[in-house]
Amino acid sequence: MERSRLDLFLSRGYFRMQQQVFTCRYVYFDEVRYPVHWLRIVLAAVSLGSKQKRLFRINERFDATVKPLVITDELESLYDEYWNSLDFDAPYSVESCLLEGSPRTIFDTYVIEIRDQGKLIAAGIFDNGDQSIAGIMNFYHPDYRKHSLGKYLMLLKIQYAQQQHKAYYYPGYLIGQYPKFDYKLFACEAATEVYDALNGDWLPFSWETARVLESANLEES
Repeated sequence: MERSRLDLFLSRGYFRMQQQVFTCRYVYFDEVRYPVHWLRIVLAAVSLGSKQKRLFRINERFDATVKPLVITDELESLYDEYWNSLDFDAPYSVESCLLEGSPRTIFDTYVIEIRDQGKLIAAGIFDNGDQSIAGIMNFYHPDYRKHSLGKYLMLLKIQYAQQQHKAYYYPGYLIGQYPKFDYKLFACEAATEVYDALNGDWLPFSWETARVLESANLEES
């Protein structure tokens, strides 16, 4: 997929699923319907607060490297450790999440590797567009849980995208009335926008705006 085409899909509320793109307005958990809110972060507006700066400080001893993604045994082994620690459903491997049997990828995919004295302890996978990046996966070794490496990887992706002069970082969606996804606001809520699917606009994020969009979607459906 051309980078400019990925930018276009992302800007219209679509996101990657394996080797396709999709969108949705609702998800179901235990037969309950929850509203979906697609997010993007305006990189020029990002300002780090004390919590974000603390993560850079407590993780500064680790080495972080950005490079084109190659799905290795080392990467899958780390994901397996992470997967076994989860209390929610997730793809059973990196390969199943990204490729699901496809012989090659159509996306320009990179990985941020975090290492502790050479040991791979976390990885963050993202796709490159011309003007944006899309965060696809973050995972880490459960022994390093106190380092908040999932959130730290979000910050590293933002840092990389800024260095590459991108305009937007798309972290996926959060779910109204389902706080497990609220971490996607961690990087910089003030720089975050939410997609208005009915009008095709991006609006400054607030929970009040999200509730208004939920009501409008219910009326439209």
